[in-house]
Amino acid sequence: MTRILFVCHGNICRSPMAEFVMKDLVKKAGLEARFHIESAATSTEEIGNPVYPPARRKLAEHGIDCAGKRARQLRSSDYDAFDLLVGMDRANLRNMHRICGGDRDGKMHLLMEYADHRNGAAAKPPSRLCGDDVADPWYTNDFETTWRDVLAGCQGLLDFLQN
Repeated sequence: MTRILFVCHGNICRSPMAEFVMKDLVKKAGLEARFHIESAATSTEEIGNPVYPPARRKLAEHGIDCAGKRARQLRSSDYDAFDLLVGMDRANLRNMHRICGGDRDGKMHLLMEYADHRNGAAAKPPSRLCGDDVADPWYTNDFETTWRDVLAGCQGLLDFLQN
């Protein structure tokens, strides 16, 4: 089983969108038994809060339910508990390294690194040095761009993991 943890700053917008988009893609592919998928925050600001309403609405537009999700913080123990820790932007990645004490096993990546790996385009893991950030809707209120980024990254990640 592949265990994936998506991570953003507050765990109320981008990382839960990635969590539930990935769960939806995995379910549609009939691969639910092969994956365990969660999300977490690098900060403590939103701990216990539900998915931000505009993010929840964007998921619902695509038939994806995120009911019951509450923000939680990334813990150092998550590093050993998950096979992949996928950040939404470079600041998340820096904080993930700080919280987990580094990335000794090369498990930490940016989601957008996988967007270029759709349809088996690459046979090797992405470099931690490449990739763009997932658009942050907290500041722009542009949940459509975030949706497109998250979907492309999750589709690419699923393709990568199946090849």
